Amino acid sequence: MTIAPHESTDAIAHDLAGWAAGIEPEAADLDLARRALVDTVAVTLAALDDPAAAWTDGLPAALRWAAVGHVLDFDDLHIPSTTHISVVCVPATLAAGGGGREYLAAAGVMARLGTALGWNHYTQGWHTTATVGAISAAVAAGLSLGLDSDGIATAMAHAVPAAGGVRQAFGTAGKSMQVGFAAQAGVRAARLAAAGATADPRAVGEWFRLVGGRRSPQVEGPIIPDGLGLKLHPCCYALQRPIAAVRSLGSLSIDDIARIRVHTPRSAVLPLIYNFPSSGLEGKFSLNYGIVAALLDGFPDIGSFTDAAVQRPEVRSNLDRVSLVAEPVGEGVLDGDCTVVVELRDGSQLEAVVDLPVGHPRRPASVADFEAKVRGCVGDERAAEIVNLDWISAAALLQRHLPGGVN
Repeated sequence: MTIAPHESTDAIAHDLAGWAAGIEPEAADLDLARRALVDTVAVTLAALDDPAAAWTDGLPAALRWAAVGHVLDFDDLHIPSTTHISVVCVPATLAAGGGGREYLAAAGVMARLGTALGWNHYTQGWHTTATVGAISAAVAAGLSLGLDSDGIATAMAHAVPAAGGVRQAFGTAGKSMQVGFAAQAGVRAARLAAAGATADPRAVGEWFRLVGGRRSPQVEGPIIPDGLGLKLHPCCYALQRPIAAVRSLGSLSIDDIARIRVHTPRSAVLPLIYNFPSSGLEGKFSLNYGIVAALLDGFPDIGSFTDAAVQRPEVRSNLDRVSLVAEPVGEGVLDGDCTVVVELRDGSQLEAVVDLPVGHPRRPASVADFEAKVRGCVGDERAAEIVNLDWISAAALLQRHLPGGVN
């Protein structure tokens, strides 16, 4: 519901904390949690050679695991809230010794807070994963440390000073670092609450109003309302549909193409801020590059989004063939549909329309798709080990590969 000028948001933290403390996950919820665990660990291990791993050496585990886990932009997404839930909530849960139930409670809070803030929060420039992530990570860590609902509400309040992050960081290492800061802030907040540090839970409601909250979070419904979107390509979720549309046209020679037009609501490309990217990170937020990479590489994977891949001569010479026809409507990266029109040099044209990419909860990836993603991240030899991880073994594995400093 919309917040009236006289309406109090003082109870937001207590309401969400009480809900989180009382959830009773069903088998399907726990299955979703374990898929999120495996997916998050796989994309984190895939980034072990990224500079983010070295930059975060010696920093706390939750920060390190979340930052490295997000740097490839290959982790899952909750579409209604535009938040990367698992790359915040999995590291925070693991760093505090929790498991599936604790993850689910935090993921549910993150989904509800982000959805309540709405698309306007995102369009104003906030990086919702980071803003709501810090408070949600406090829920994961708080439950993992054994806090009751009052303690969780206190932990959420302690996380408020860190509940920031902006979209201007997209295309730089700052995006993944913001996510790491959020995860660690939540763990830190929960440890402070567990140690007895007091805080006023009404701070969460005050923060919510200040960052543009328009309707109170609703605790009804499934634990993670609308599920989680699985990415098949390591780039912004806004690129998943355009890439899928190009791939659906089959094998095309880029030399036969005169021009490519993408028709979609403006909201669907809002995060794609680089027309002519100069780095792999910028390429993850480039409509032009995503289209060209799909044509050149067939199935854009981790190797498609390196600095060297973006700088290929055959890429640079074709980026300006892509143009956007954006409708000035939409409230989300999947509003409307995505139509790609390819005009060939012989005068003919091809067209493909995609409304939902494979991996969306309403168009779920197959088991084979998911296992192929894991193999692409960790290699054939380790894939079975990663697919069979539980919460205890996952924490030990990450600590071995990315040892965290003092929390």
